[in-house]
Amino acid sequence: MNLSDSERPGASREPVLNYRNITKRYGDFQALHGVSMDVFEGEVVCLIGPSGSGKSTLLRCTNALESLHSGEILLNGVALPKEERAMRAVRQRMGMVFQNFELFPHKIALDNVAIGLTTVRGMGVAQAREKAARMLDKVGLSDKLQSYPANLSGGQQQRVAIARALAMEPEVMLFDEPTSALDPETVGARGRRHDHGGCDPRNGLRAQSG
Repeated sequence: MNLSDSERPGASREPVLNYRNITKRYGDFQALHGVSMDVFEGEVVCLIGPSGSGKSTLLRCTNALESLHSGEILLNGVALPKEERAMRAVRQRMGMVFQNFELFPHKIALDNVAIGLTTVRGMGVAQAREKAARMLDKVGLSDKLQSYPANLSGGQQQRVAIARALAMEPEVMLFDEPTSALDPETVGARGRRHDHGGCDPRNGLRAQSG
């Protein structure tokens, strides 16, 4: 079922994310061609398509890890800045779970989650570790706080990455296949616990109030 904008949650307000005619090319290959859409507060938007259709590219463009060839992306009505220093500040308002997790191999799970809180948010180490422990408990890893990534399964590493992103309490969450390494039972349990609107966001966006 397709909902019109008037039927979508939050559609009476300005969108949190606004994509305007986005194009992106890699040489002769056009990954994105004229993508335009809105994401409203409280929505979970899933991007569905075959490999190579531009799902991950759109997410990476959203936080300027990839540059656009044309078009613009707005966060809360403001276009993403071109200058890298300004964009770093915007990235603090977005969370992203990458396909390859991007965990620090020399840090235990607890510190992989806490590091953003200390280095970016300026939180004290003890407070950051306490919050990191709560986030890891929410994804079912309370018994793995002291484990290094090499000692975790792929699904457990993926849950650490999800906990790390959630700990930053971002305005927007970007998920690049965050459940690809999880078993179906875990996906269902985590989805119910975090209320992703009944949608398994293999690639997707979630907008929430800041």
